[in-house]
Amino acid sequence: MVALEANKTDPSLATYYGRGNPVFGRVVTAMVTPFKPNNPKEVDYTVAEQLAVHLGKNGSDALVIGGTTGESPTLTWSEQYELFKVVKQAVGTSVKVIAGAGSNSTEEAIEATIRADKMGLDGTLQVVPYYNKPPQEGLYQHFKAVAECAPDLPVMLYNIPGRTGINMSAEMTAKLAKIPNIIATKEASGDIDQFVEIRRLTDPEFAMYSGDDAIALPLCSVGATGVVSVASHIVGNEIHKMIELFFDGHVSEALDIHLKHAGLFRDLFYMANPIPTKAALRLLGWNVGPPRLPLTDATDECTEVITNHLKALNLL
Repeated sequence: MVALEANKTDPSLATYYGRGNPVFGRVVTAMVTPFKPNNPKEVDYTVAEQLAVHLGKNGSDALVIGGTTGESPTLTWSEQYELFKVVKQAVGTSVKVIAGAGSNSTEEAIEATIRADKMGLDGTLQVVPYYNKPPQEGLYQHFKAVAECAPDLPVMLYNIPGRTGINMSAEMTAKLAKIPNIIATKEASGDIDQFVEIRRLTDPEFAMYSGDDAIALPLCSVGATGVVSVASHIVGNEIHKMIELFFDGHVSEALDIHLKHAGLFRDLFYMANPIPTKAALRLLGWNVGPPRLPLTDATDECTEVITNHLKALNLL
C-alpha cells in the first residue's frame, strides 16, 4: 500500500492531516514543455532536462510532466514518453516525477500509466475525462481501472471542470481515495465548499493540493497539503517558503509572501496557460520556445504585464 509519511511527534501544523512528509511534497510544479524557438513542432528535450533540474533546486518537490501546462493536448504520446524518460534521468531521485498520463480514453490512460510505471516514474496525474462527460460511476470505473493497472504507482486525481466539462463530486473523490494507491487529488474546481467537503470525507493521509496558486494559501487553512503550481517556475523558493511558514504556524509571514506575489499569480493567467509562463521564462533567459497552435504566443500587452512583474521582483 502507498501511504503518506508523517512525523507524529511534531506539534506544528505540518502534522495535521498527515502533511508532515507527503509523498509528492508541498510544491508540485506543472512544468512547461520546451519547444525549439524557431520550430515549435520539435520538443527541446535538452532544455526540458535543464529546466527540470533548475526547478528541483528552486522550490519544487515534484514535477508534473506532460500535463495541461506542458501542452499535453498538442503532444504526441511518443513525445510525452520521451519527456518522462529524459526528465527522470536528469533529476534522478532528487525530485519526484509525475507523469501526465490522463486521457478521456480509459485504455489510453492505462497504457500511459503502465509505461510510466515501467520507466520508474514516481506517480501519475489522472485528469477527469474531458469532452465525453462520463457519469460519476463512469469516473469511478475509469480511475479504478487506471489505478489497478499499476497498483504500486501513486496516483494524483485532477478535477478541473472548467477544462473537462464535468465536475467530479466530493463524494466520488472520497470514494476513489479508498483505493490504496490513489493518494492525492489536485482540486481545481475553484469551489472552496467542495474542497472542504473532500477534506471532511477523506482520511487524514489523503493529500489535497490546490490547483491554483492564487488560493493555495487560503486552502491550506482548510486542509490542503500544498499546491500544484505554475508560478513556481518563477518564484518557486518563495512559494515553498510560504507553505512551510504556514504549516510552522507563521501565518502572517506566509500571508506577506502571498500578497507580494498575488499579482503574479493572477497575471500568469492573463492569457491561456501556459502562454504567460512561457513568456516569463523566455524573459528570464530560458529558451522554452512559443506554445504550439492552437495556442498563440503572448501579445505585446501580455508581455509588458509579465515584464513589469519580473522587474518589480528584481528578477530583470
